[in-house]
Amino acid sequence: MTTGPPATGSRLDWPQLPARVRAAVEAWLGSPIVAAVTQPGGFSPGVAARLRTAGGRRVFVKAVAPAPNPDAPAFHRREARIVAALPADVPAPRLLWSYDEGDGGWVALAYEDVDGRQPALPWRAGELERVLDALARLTRRLTPSPLPADVAGRAGDSSLFSRHWWEQLRRERPAGLDEWSARHLDRLAALEAGAAAAVAGETLLHCDVRADNLLLTPDRVLVVDWPHARIGAAWVDVVCFAPSVAMQGGPPPEALLRRHPAGSGAAAEPVTAAIVALAGAFTHWSLQPPPPGLPTLRPFQAAQGAVARAWVAERTGWT
Repeated sequence: MTTGPPATGSRLDWPQLPARVRAAVEAWLGSPIVAAVTQPGGFSPGVAARLRTAGGRRVFVKAVAPAPNPDAPAFHRREARIVAALPADVPAPRLLWSYDEGDGGWVALAYEDVDGRQPALPWRAGELERVLDALARLTRRLTPSPLPADVAGRAGDSSLFSRHWWEQLRRERPAGLDEWSARHLDRLAALEAGAAAAVAGETLLHCDVRADNLLLTPDRVLVVDWPHARIGAAWVDVVCFAPSVAMQGGPPPEALLRRHPAGSGAAAEPVTAAIVALAGAFTHWSLQPPPPGLPTLRPFQAAQGAVARAWVAERTGWT
């Protein structure tokens, strides 16, 4: 199996960060930066670099501005609020410091530097098993959510499950819509209508688990990039994870769902409604122009959409 489009975007290198922002980072660290290695994984159109100071300290810094993508700073700000509130034993890099110039300016987040790597692609069976075990433990640790709803928000209120993507596609009938989707639009829109209620629950969810948002060390699996976290049903993370796994050489989504404790025990109807919403989101996004500064995102979403639609067809029998 192929690994699908790579999860890489248009990164800036550390020297391209404005001098004032680099100076603020060095002032916080108390030592000049002598080495910076850009990390290519992920899509945000800014800096993502592992830094080393003259004194030997290592940190990971990510930074964005409203240009080219005006939504990016809000995601960084939300991530800072979420990660700062996570319990210390949650397997995520610790947020050490943040920098925010306000509207129109740069936002930078400094994390502990983790000496790890992303999973190998295509997925290796042993590494996938480690990740699934880690996600199961994370689900247990984050149930009930240690963050209140006024900080994390509810999964059913997120655009992923509340925007009625198939209904939009039914109204718009965009060019490029695949034949299977066009044939089943009415039924897909009807099933998706229950998605927001279907994902209700009390677990703090990451909602964007993918290989490029995971770090493996010899004895740990860490989950990074938390701006989309919400509170909802314990099986939602494995549902959101499954299309990317299949796209990147892993097992089919239904098999992955059965390997997650919360997924294997979940009722069929709410899970199907959530999968339909996920498929609708990927399908709708893939037919839109690229977001500013994220030229590689649409093919990545399109590949996941193809997997998610096939998953819906399998669960519904709509061949």
